[in-house]
Amino acid sequence: MTPRGSRITTVEGRTPEGMGSQGAMRQAGAWARRAPLLPALIFVIVMTQLPFATSVVISLMNWNAYYPDERGFTGFDNFARVVTDTNTREAVVVTVLLTASVVLVSLLLGLGIALLLDRRFRGRGVVRTMMITPFLIVPVAAALLWKHALYNPEYGLFNGLLTMLFGSDAPQPDWISSFPLPAIITALVWQWTPFMMLILLAGLQSRPMDVVEAARIDGAGAWQIFTHMTLPHLRPYLELSALLGAIYVVQNFDHVFTITSGGLGTANLPYFIYQTFYTAQDYGRASAAGVVTLLGTILIAMLALRTVLSLFKEESR
Repeated sequence: MTPRGSRITTVEGRTPEGMGSQGAMRQAGAWARRAPLLPALIFVIVMTQLPFATSVVISLMNWNAYYPDERGFTGFDNFARVVTDTNTREAVVVTVLLTASVVLVSLLLGLGIALLLDRRFRGRGVVRTMMITPFLIVPVAAALLWKHALYNPEYGLFNGLLTMLFGSDAPQPDWISSFPLPAIITALVWQWTPFMMLILLAGLQSRPMDVVEAARIDGAGAWQIFTHMTLPHLRPYLELSALLGAIYVVQNFDHVFTITSGGLGTANLPYFIYQTFYTAQDYGRASAAGVVTLLGTILIAMLALRTVLSLFKEESR
């Protein structure tokens, strides 16, 4: 029992009313700090989530502009058509081949270049900047560069080099018609190798050099240091490079559209969606294919995020 008229106090001498007012002030302060982020959050939701929700709704409809009277709800029929369609399966195979080839070759070349640029030599900063340049070029401009300046059978650089080396009787192949998919892969590898190199170079520079020097003093050779120390240290960086590269390459549309226009068996999933939407005017099936592609990309992105979080945990130890 407390005396009449006395106030209940806590151990620290604070009244419940004071504690409540302080809690309200803290909550108001938290909202004041978060309020400037609300416009950006609303913008992101409007620009990303609303179009995705609209695509999901359209993917459940039979909506073809050539047959406007037949528009209606069709459930998961569009997804079934996407899975069973022959053209879709071919596009999936091309997408897998294109993504795997570009990521693997870019990763190997990026690792080799990163190992070279990790050494000390005069002009290293200039060389690093020049090596990054292909990644900074707009994808459409890079595709046009390869199509006209390098692959063109009449005035392209490759056929010009053949003429210089073997004379006027040198073969003048049409690189795009003869090697359509390798032509796209080569152009993409040229542009994505610097991206892999940057991540792996960052991993190389985070190595504990005192441990490496101790291994050299103990008699370890360059190959032993690379296989037993450098490569295990670079493993999370290799995984991150491969996952991020796969996220972007699997969505590539510019090079396929610009170099081959999806012909000669080079139509990947993004180009297939483009054809289905703009040529066949089948909005429902195109949206279903887009949703499937996005779900696959999200799965890869989740793996990439998991790798990034593991890197942060290792750095914080």
